[in-house]
Amino acid sequence: MKFVPQSIAAVILIKPTVHGDGRGYFIETFRRDLFDKAVGYTVNFIQDSESKSVKGVLRGLHYQLPPYSQNKLVRVIEGSVLDIAVDIRKSSSTFGQHVAVELTENNKHQLFIPQGFAHG
Repeated sequence: MKFVPQSIAAVILIKPTVHGDGRGYFIETFRRDLFDKAVGYTVNFIQDSESKSVKGVLRGLHYQLPPYSQNKLVRVIEGSVLDIAVDIRKSSSTFGQHVAVELTENNKHQLFIPQGFAHG
């Protein structure tokens, strides 16, 4: 599993190691020890959600404000998405800046989006 900080360092692209053969593949999608080391703090995910969109759907940016703020770990199981994370932390030196990453069923990449970011 490789962790790649993006142009806004708090946003991290995760490239899992894919172990594949003729039967299919296996990947670790989350390992707390590696994850906490990469982000620099303990992340306690409190919800696991899945959504499906038909081809061509554009989902708007969304976020949660305190006390409902959430860290998010986004991945694609089928198809592809251009996921955009925007820093909405008013006190941040990167306020208003964004990161755009393509996540696909083939690359199996994941994107960690910390609290204080809108994404969609």
